[in-house]
Amino acid sequence: MSHKIVSKKQLSEDVFTAEIEAPLVARARQPGQFVIISLNNDYAERIPLTIAGADPQKGTISLIWQRVGKTTAEMAQLQPGDEIANVAGPLGNPTDIELFGTVVCVGGGIGLAPLLPIAEALKARGNTIISIIGARNKELLILEEEFTRISDELIITTDDGSYGRKALVTEPLKEICQRDPKPNQAFAIGPAIMMKFCCKVTKEFEVPTQVSLNTIMIDGTGMCGGCRIEYAGQPKFVCVDGPEFDGHKVNFDLMMKRLNAYQDMEKKEYERFKKGKCKLGLDQ
Repeated sequence: MSHKIVSKKQLSEDVFTAEIEAPLVARARQPGQFVIISLNNDYAERIPLTIAGADPQKGTISLIWQRVGKTTAEMAQLQPGDEIANVAGPLGNPTDIELFGTVVCVGGGIGLAPLLPIAEALKARGNTIISIIGARNKELLILEEEFTRISDELIITTDDGSYGRKALVTEPLKEICQRDPKPNQAFAIGPAIMMKFCCKVTKEFEVPTQVSLNTIMIDGTGMCGGCRIEYAGQPKFVCVDGPEFDGHKVNFDLMMKRLNAYQDMEKKEYERFKKGKCKLGLDQ
């Protein structure tokens, strides 16, 4: 069963969103879960993407992705009416949505996509939401309008100061944790290095913190082992044990080493894709 693209929009230079027909996933999906997609049936790469939203009545899900490699670049070229061959999901454990009290939601870059449905669900549950959203510059900031709508307090940061406050997200996070009373719970989603230092801040102030990990995945069912992390000194698999974990127990340094394992290969494939591949295979 193929999945038609209903609509598509470019959010920033390399970030796109699309609404895709996937009625079974749309009905079953809960905040925090993801899908694994492959664009065609010809040995296509499988990549995990968080479900940023769903409309069970329309039978569609919303995906947001960043153009960083060959497959995400191919996705960026698809248009409404085109089809994606496989959408497997919903996968992973849903977010535990509780009435915590005051929740600080910290998102960086493309991490704002998985953070949004979680923040929306937390707000609907009755929590007070403080959102800190950041990007390298104004052009790369996404979902500002959506976070403005659901946040009781919104702080925007950019690395270069081109918009909002010139700071890393950890700076206002520390200030919020110093408040009396401090937040009851934190969620941090973004680049691994960002989540590592957010957790370092919240651990200092004993604020429980959930992170959502986006590791290398192939099957999404725990068989391949590609998404393995070290958690509280024990091996865990992000696809079946996560994707959310207590951030204070994640070995981020080991996780980042594993994430970088195929970085050079990914860059080479992306460059080949941009140049165009010889149909006869003469560029091998």
